[in-house]
Amino acid sequence: MTMALDRSSNAVLRPLGEEMGSDYAIVRRTLEFITQNWRDQPSLEEIAAGTGLSAMHLQRVFHRWAGLTPKQFLQAITLDHARHLLRDAASVLDTSYEVGLSGPARLHDLFVVHEAMTPGVYRARGCGLVIRWAFHPSPFGHALIMVSEHGLAGLAFADPGEEAAALDDMRGRWPNADYREDSAATAPFASRIFNPDNWQPDTPLRVVLIGTDFEVRVWETLLAIPLGRATTYSDIATRLGKPSAARAVGTAVGKNPVSFVVPCHRVLGKTGALCGYHWGLTRKKAILGWEAGMAGPATA
Repeated sequence: MTMALDRSSNAVLRPLGEEMGSDYAIVRRTLEFITQNWRDQPSLEEIAAGTGLSAMHLQRVFHRWAGLTPKQFLQAITLDHARHLLRDAASVLDTSYEVGLSGPARLHDLFVVHEAMTPGVYRARGCGLVIRWAFHPSPFGHALIMVSEHGLAGLAFADPGEEAAALDDMRGRWPNADYREDSAATAPFASRIFNPDNWQPDTPLRVVLIGTDFEVRVWETLLAIPLGRATTYSDIATRLGKPSAARAVGTAVGKNPVSFVVPCHRVLGKTGALCGYHWGLTRKKAILGWEAGMAGPATA
């Protein structure tokens, strides 16, 4: 009878057929756990805990059977969902514009109204503008909230220990502004943004967009992408009447200063690939998964 060996000690363990049956049960439990929990983007340790194994044991068994790691399978599930989001993406954008959702008071799933700062403020790189900022917890890590007298002016994310770099990145966009740390001023915005119970149409969140005319037009187009949907860089370029400007659109999307609220994470590659995200692809997957849960089964 063929016997299985413990590769760490070369000790004979049990018949190979018995090991294969045990491994299959592990793989099946892992697939079920990831399929049911992919929106939460669990870590390897969380996946292992959900299947009752150590992370190292799960990694070894799963890779031997499936040819990829549990995290790679999780990414494949996420990318498949991303491709699903792209179905009829162009028609979604067209519909949004046809029903008049491209005006200066655009109302989307976060119930947002927005305005663009004058070109003079942009050229002056924020000179004369007071921006109050603070970090707050969010479902996607530490969130840097920046507000002006006009409304939300910036939203960024930071992993632990990277808060200073995130703040420097955002301050570099408007270096001449007067920055003041003020958590009391920013806390209400954090509560409005990350708590769906506070998404109220009668008290819309006011957002101020500070950028070039082209950048603001791209960001306004992002606001037309509904929750649970996605579009592509080339579709946005076509919508703006510049079909050959997909690369420029990508640059503008990457410079979006109001992450999550202005949903640059809903822009994907033509094939459904997640492409880049200024605050990290893992965070982009987590946001898309969170939104899929919010949108419900119809878009999951």
